[in-house]
Amino acid sequence: MAKDKIKEVIVVEGRDDTRRLQEIFDVYTIETGGSALNEAILDQIRQAQAVKGVIVFTDPDISGTKIRQAIQTAVPGVQHAFISREDARASSLRASLGVEHASEAAIRQALDRVYTVVDQDAGVQAIDRSALLDLGLLGGKDAQQRRDYLAEQLYIGHSNGKQLAKRLQMFQIPIERVKEVMADYEADQAEEDL
Repeated sequence: MAKDKIKEVIVVEGRDDTRRLQEIFDVYTIETGGSALNEAILDQIRQAQAVKGVIVFTDPDISGTKIRQAIQTAVPGVQHAFISREDARASSLRASLGVEHASEAAIRQALDRVYTVVDQDAGVQAIDRSALLDLGLLGGKDAQQRRDYLAEQLYIGHSNGKQLAKRLQMFQIPIERVKEVMADYEADQAEEDL
């Protein structure tokens, strides 16, 4: 059976990530080789972005976030795909988080929901800190749990409070959508409490 082809080049951290993606798709990848991005790799990513487009698909950890930010700064316009920490967890408790550990379904879902960073003046009003506080996404005892739920539903990756506000703005996610997701969270919690 023929594999689905992905037209964009996918940037991953290592060869195991490439191997995992190539088990599922006909895809070309660029491997960063870890968090020490060098200019040669960034040049490759720039070239790929100019010719085919690029999707950054890094691990949901600190290193993956740093790589993602460095690429976004150096190569504007790249797309981003996120996988949840839960989906990226290996069966061994001591293993690291990684794209290579994710199921085919989780990888397909992440790549079906890519985001492109949009200029902040593009129309969606910035979500302020007070709105995030009102929704329980900052400062409360279950704020991290709420942020994780929101990130999983919107496919924007694990984040702390500061990162969440930035990501919502970068990807132009309106406050109405955030409120919808958090209403679903409240409903799910109410059902669990019964």
